[in-house]
Amino acid sequence: MKVAPIYRELKNNDGVFAPVLVHTGQHYDLNMSDAFFSDLELPPPDIHLGTGSGTHAEQTAKVMVEMEKVCVNERPDWVLVVGDVNSTMASAITAAKLSIPVAHVEAGLRSRDKTMPEEINRLVTDSIADLLLTPSRDASENLLKEGHDGDKISLVGNVMIDSLEFVRPKVRTNGRSEQLGLKPHEYALLTLHRPSNVDDPVSLKNILDKIVTSSGDMDIVFPVHPRTEVTLRKSGALDGKRYGTLKFVEPLGYLDFIGMQMKAKFVVTDSGGVQEETTYLGVPCLTLRTTTERPVTITEGTNELVSPGSLAESIERIRRGLWKKGRIPEFWDGKTAQRIVEAITRSSLWQAERHGA
Repeated sequence: MKVAPIYRELKNNDGVFAPVLVHTGQHYDLNMSDAFFSDLELPPPDIHLGTGSGTHAEQTAKVMVEMEKVCVNERPDWVLVVGDVNSTMASAITAAKLSIPVAHVEAGLRSRDKTMPEEINRLVTDSIADLLLTPSRDASENLLKEGHDGDKISLVGNVMIDSLEFVRPKVRTNGRSEQLGLKPHEYALLTLHRPSNVDDPVSLKNILDKIVTSSGDMDIVFPVHPRTEVTLRKSGALDGKRYGTLKFVEPLGYLDFIGMQMKAKFVVTDSGGVQEETTYLGVPCLTLRTTTERPVTITEGTNELVSPGSLAESIERIRRGLWKKGRIPEFWDGKTAQRIVEAITRSSLWQAERHGA
């Protein structure tokens, strides 16, 4: 979702850029990877590293080994990485060690929680990146407070919104919620995948029980992440197609998922991107975490952090129409990819390369 708009904008500047699209293979489930290429009209990757699953160390090591081969063979002028997954950090380290400039999209996001692997990835990537492309002012401020050179920081906005706007016309004709027998704004959407929420069967059951009890007779659509599915199968919860008012479904493609969010009464999640999408769409969002690296979704948007114990009260406020309305943050306007490309071409390193310095 983050790469697609940038890739299109680079291709629009043909003659200036010759982008090579590298798929690390970290997200290997068909519905969570290949379908996104189709929905976002991305061409097949130029290079597929085939990393697959594994521990954090295994994934990072595999990406570094394979990415080094790509960098040596392709000799890129820049390596652009997005987000905060293991592939982000691994690719950035590999490029930096080969003295290839690194641009980081979504730089500066901080949860201040180093128990989250993504926070480590963010800190490491930002520490070695040559161009820090931030989605919001608080992210830029985080980088300045950490001592990063202000000349390397560029506030560009949220590239996820570019993708959302790109698919919006298709979403309007997409009827996934209707296929599931759901009425607009009369169902909730649930996504869970973080280890703290899904790895322990007792904790996961407690969360599901709280959501089901608090939502009354409202349907709750639950696209099951592969990691969550493992725990659900162990507990026997997936023996049927429903768990109370929970409706289990396979992981959704991007079009289907955006469509489900747009028509949901509210969303319960532990995902970072969903916090942003719901803020942009004006849909109430309950994030089952103690911290967020996207505080702008709380201070300006429709998001709030909740615990299993506070779910009932939060859901009750939503059902009574007492939830905050929120507003769209600055530069979340569908034009972030343009600003990213402009920031690259303005950078001192790019200018030096063009003039043979």
